[in-house]
Amino acid sequence: MDRQRHAEALAGIDLVSHKTSIYWWLFFDWLAIVGWGRLLLICFLGLIMGGVIGVPVLAFFLGVTVCVVKIVAGGKRRAELRADEAVVRSQQAEELAEVEALQRQLAEARMGALQAQIEPHFLFNTLSSVCQLMETAPERALLMQKALIRYLRSSLPEWRESPAETSLGQQLELSRAYLDIMQLRMEDRLRVRLEVPESLLDARFPVMMLQTLVENAIKHGLEPKAEGGDIVIGAKVLTGELLVSVSDSGVGFPEQPGQGMGLSNIRERLAMLHGERAHLLLEVLPEGGTRATIALPFALV
Repeated sequence: MDRQRHAEALAGIDLVSHKTSIYWWLFFDWLAIVGWGRLLLICFLGLIMGGVIGVPVLAFFLGVTVCVVKIVAGGKRRAELRADEAVVRSQQAEELAEVEALQRQLAEARMGALQAQIEPHFLFNTLSSVCQLMETAPERALLMQKALIRYLRSSLPEWRESPAETSLGQQLELSRAYLDIMQLRMEDRLRVRLEVPESLLDARFPVMMLQTLVENAIKHGLEPKAEGGDIVIGAKVLTGELLVSVSDSGVGFPEQPGQGMGLSNIRERLAMLHGERAHLLLEVLPEGGTRATIALPFALV
């Protein structure tokens, strides 16, 4: 019986100690968040009550103790808030990194989709043209073969590595090789002019976008036109923006400009890479034909 009573007494003491600890920390947390004005008012009322019941000194020391604990509790509270803010910032940074990683993956996936739009029959038609010219005009066949090699050399590294952006010079080289091939195939029906300053060749520019604009100009503008026409590739910097344009003197788009899959893909990729700071503008030229302009922040590779 004595042992049982002793155990019960110890359990009771532990329970009281536990409850006391809980109430103390609740009081400590309350001190951490209560305003100084309210706390001083409470201490002042405590002094009055202490004077009424005859223990003013005890009430004074209790008030001082509470204020000291308030200072300690406030420091602890500020430290906890800073720690919580640091955790939140860390979580936000991790979430932002995950979102950016997903956006990059999506951009790369769309890049692959855009590259896959290069029509296979272009390569087959070019090879077929090379074979035909080998019999009738070997010199032109050799020129077309070299242009095709240049085109493949410029495009294959991008297909393999799938970068989001390279230099404008690299993209221009790809399009020039493509246009050399098309000039050999269309002969006098295609005239090309480049108006890209050498100082802009190292400007950062998304892959395959220029090539898509050039292909659209050929397919929708010049090929349907019996006498063909001109293509002008231009680039300039205006108020911190790089403007790269492809103009043609062809028949224009058969439907409302901008509804093609390739142009829609360009708009989506520009939004992913640069948000509202980049856009694609399509214009119907007064003299006939179409101009497509990509505007994005100017930066060097």
